[in-house]
Amino acid sequence: MRAIERAAIESGAVTGLDLMERAGQGVIEAIFEEWPELAVSPAAGGEGGVAPRPAGPDSPQDICEQKKFRAVVLCGPGNNGGDGFVVARLLKARGWEVEVFLYGDPDKLPPDARVNYQRWCEMGEVGPMTLDAIMGARPFDLWIDAVFGTGLTRGFKGELLTIFDYIEEDLATFANRSVAVDIASGLCADSGRFLGPIWEPALTVTFHRAKLGHYLNDGAETCEQNSLRVKGIGLATQSVGAVRKLEGLNLFTGKRSYHHKYSHGHALILSGGPGRTGAARLAARGALRIGAGLVTLAVPPAAQQEVAAQVTAIMLRRVGDATALAKVLEDARFNAIGLGPALGLDEDAAALVAAALEAGRATVLDADALTLLAQDAALFAKLHGKCVLTPHAGEFKRLFPDLAEKLEAVPVKGPAYSKVDATREAAKRAGCVVLFKGPDTVIAAPGGQCSINSAEYERSAPWLATAGSGDVLTGFIAGLLARGFAPHQAAETAAWLHVECALEFGPGLIAEDLPEQLPKVFRRLLSPP
Repeated sequence: MRAIERAAIESGAVTGLDLMERAGQGVIEAIFEEWPELAVSPAAGGEGGVAPRPAGPDSPQDICEQKKFRAVVLCGPGNNGGDGFVVARLLKARGWEVEVFLYGDPDKLPPDARVNYQRWCEMGEVGPMTLDAIMGARPFDLWIDAVFGTGLTRGFKGELLTIFDYIEEDLATFANRSVAVDIASGLCADSGRFLGPIWEPALTVTFHRAKLGHYLNDGAETCEQNSLRVKGIGLATQSVGAVRKLEGLNLFTGKRSYHHKYSHGHALILSGGPGRTGAARLAARGALRIGAGLVTLAVPPAAQQEVAAQVTAIMLRRVGDATALAKVLEDARFNAIGLGPALGLDEDAAALVAAALEAGRATVLDADALTLLAQDAALFAKLHGKCVLTPHAGEFKRLFPDLAEKLEAVPVKGPAYSKVDATREAAKRAGCVVLFKGPDTVIAAPGGQCSINSAEYERSAPWLATAGSGDVLTGFIAGLLARGFAPHQAAETAAWLHVECALEFGPGLIAEDLPEQLPKVFRRLLSPP
């Protein structure tokens, strides 16, 4: 954002003051969109801060001066504070009673923030942000946090820590409408990690683009569902970084033409032994539903009857050991492999993983396969550029303990080490795509290409946390690899469709339901608007 804003200012297209004014106006618009009752006062005949009168005939009580809406605005020592002064001025102009408190020395404000501080001073006072001032500021209708925003680089200490601790514990007694300008103060905008105590804003308003911290780690949990609004401030759309948020597919996810089944690929899914075949069957069903032309389960002889009684369109091959797997893979039509779910952790399972990797096919590895990789450096070294690893947090910690340690460390300054940082480093180290699972799934390629698939806000799908859903995701990726998708593209597409299927079904979802939602999702995606 700093680079985009600087480029716009240096081009002469806009000034910093223009951007700050637009940001403040965007906050006002978002507030009134979130709480329309604050925007229009029937009694006042239009916009303003006067509370509407009760319905009914006029009475002496009706015609007396009515209570105005009140806001408290906390401004910080940087440009986020400048945005806060604009918000205060715009609310005051609408008839609100506004109290403003500043953390820091007004003489040390950046130039644009200083101008807006002076503009506000022509309308009202600015008090120092102290605990006594905050405790004496209630009651009010709206609480604005414009203290640090994206500019926070270190944790809180001293009286500021005391103030934020107090607000965090007691905000409910202040106001039920709280707004963070850009991002809640105390939250690292690069990582979504806490650098200090914060309160959960009812509304977060950010500008031009959402920030990584809105979707990673604690960032999304800090904002209540549907409470993040992105407001344009007149900046040209630019891509200045390699991280993108998946917001839909510009890919044709259905089959392009009939041809024949082998033209859509043949995925081989490896199964565990007797009593442990369910995970592989879930993956195979996912691979078939997502469009692989053929899907075959490689099954140990002792589990063959168990699996045969459960599948129809999915084919079976007896694979008792690594030698048998290598023999099966002599058939070049097997162009994608999925393995790991309930595969086992013994030497035979490790040999199967080695044989699969040595075949050089597009391969997705999950669950037990990841644990085996973590236990054997020689096996890990067999990974290649056609692989996709899909660890959850525990598996990531086993695979990359040093990266997990950095990710789990309590941050004391910003930008804090983020899930994006960890996944990118993991992908570079492994030499293949890594999909780090969670509601803030991060997908990274060895070259640094990175995306976030969020299951938060309007895409929140907590019912995805159910046994077997990760196995289905493995199958989705394997099926897309079979169809010829590049590893990073397959991981992105599968992760996005995985959430779409959960949203399509809704609460009560179990893993078996996920593949069966794909036809509905595809029809919706492929239907003309």
